[in-house]
Parts: sequence; C-alpha cells; structure tokens
Amino acid sequence: MEKILVAENIVKNFGNFKALNQVSLEVPKGSIFGLLGPNGAGKTTFIRIINQITMPDEGQVYFDGKPLAPDDVHYIGYLPEERGLYKRMKIGEQALYLAQLKGLSKQDAKNKLKFWFEKFEITPWWNKKVEELSKGMAQKLQFIITVLHEPKLLIFDEPFSGFDPINANLIKDEIINLKNQGASIIFSTHRMESVEELCEYIALIHKSNKVLDGKLLDIKKQFKTNTFEVGLSTSNKSSLKMELKERFEVTPASFKSLDDDLKLNIKLNNGNTSSDLIKYLNSKSFITHYKEVIPSANDIFIQTVNKNS
Repeated sequence: MEKILVAENIVKNFGNFKALNQVSLEVPKGSIFGLLGPNGAGKTTFIRIINQITMPDEGQVYFDGKPLAPDDVHYIGYLPEERGLYKRMKIGEQALYLAQLKGLSKQDAKNKLKFWFEKFEITPWWNKKVEELSKGMAQKLQFIITVLHEPKLLIFDEPFSGFDPINANLIKDEIINLKNQGASIIFSTHRMESVEELCEYIALIHKSNKVLDGKLLDIKKQFKTNTFEVGLSTSNKSSLKMELKERFEVTPASFKSLDDDLKLNIKLNNGNTSSDLIKYLNSKSFITHYKEVIPSANDIFIQTVNKNS
C-alpha cells in the first residue's frame, strides 16, 4: 500500500522536555488517519513538524515517497485547533489572499471560492469582516481556506470544535467527500465517536511515545474479550443468573429494551464458542437480545492510556 506520509524515529526536545520520543508513523494514501492522544501527548508537535513550523531533532519525514521539502507546504492543507484569521479584514479579500499564498492564481481562487461559499451558504458574507462572524461561520471560512487548493494531504486538528450538530455533520460529510476524491487526511480529535465514524487507521501517542497504531478494525479485534451482551426472558431471573455464573464470567449489562429482561454480559472461557452459548441459553430461556461486545475507540483509548500511565 502506498503511503502519503512516513515518519521515521522522530525525536523533538524543548530544553529538557522530550515532546516526541522515537515516533514512527505511516499514513496510507487515500485514507483517514486518526492521530489520537491525551492533551500534552505530543500530537501538536508532530503536526507542526509535518507542516515544517518546527523541525525534528532526530528522524526523517517522507512526503509522497520523498524526503519532506519546503515546497511541500503547497501540497498540504492544515486546519489548526487554534484558528487564525485577520479579524478586521473582509472575509472575501482574506480568503483570496490566503488562497494565493497557497499557489492559486487570483482568478482560479475566485472561481473556487465562489463554489465553496455557495456550498456553505456564506456568499452574502463576502464583504463582511471576520469579527462580524459567529464562531461557527468563521470555522466554515477557515475550513474552506484549508481545502481550497486541493492538497494531497489534509490535516484537521479538532475540526468540529465550536460547530452545532448540523454544521458538524456538514463538515463531516465534506471530509468524507474529500477522501473519496483522493485526498489523504490526518484527523486529530478527542471526539471518539468521530473516530469511529471516519477513521480507517489510528495511532495513539501518550507521553511523547507512540503506544498503539494500525487499522482500527484490526485493533478492535485485538482488544475484544469474547464477551456477549444478552437479554433473556425468563420466569426466574435470579435462579438463571446464579446458574450462568457457575459456567461463565457474568456481569450486569445495561442496554435499552422494551421488555423487562434479564440483562447480562457473559464472557466465554474454557474453550466455549458463541454457538455453545446460544445453544445453552436457548435451553434455559428465550433470547430477546444477543450481541458481541466490540470495544469502541473510546474504550481502546482509555484502556491503552491507563495501561501506559
């Protein structure tokens, strides 16, 4: 699989503080790659190195098969968590200016901005100043500026921050559209539900070290515990629960149900299979709910961070 970005053994120190410690990552082309970690883990430092805002003390970054070079900034779009717009400048003039800094001609920039302003329904704001915009409207403008020059690699740092649910969904759909059109995307966020929806690959940085990376589905398989969430209709809940505890590892479960069922998480052991469990439960009760417990990105995040703390 081709890689848009490869980082090898990146080290970055700020005085006596090691912000990144031998971090290596590979971002496949055409993927959405989740860069995760607690506050202060080193994510922003890594992103700044990709954007050549700062340089690594050790290690090498490769972009599209070649060592990262100064001109590569024209092929990278970066939406930082801390937004930066000139508040007293008209948004149309500002967007044109920033688009030309990314290498677009004035006419090409105008045509592309017309398309995006209409798409995001902000055309009437062309001659307004940034300070007149709501936070969400300013976020839309910065998103447009980030993607306008159609870069090979897009880096979104908390792209949904400040958006209401409708506009957050609009941005999410646009990120998926950009990926489908061939863009490669690094997506940094603390919203694990967004990671579940968008990311094919993830890497988790904690205390300056990479502690986990890979395809999200493969990581979920590694973290699953052979546990099943079940709902059982029975006339004697307590008796069945005691009987199940003699054969399996059983804990209470919490899920929405229209019936007053016995709700349990049952972890298999001693070589038992899912088929064995279903057969046994059917002999003892009526099964109203049955689902394997798959760890969420949030579960994996918390478990990994706690383990490495």
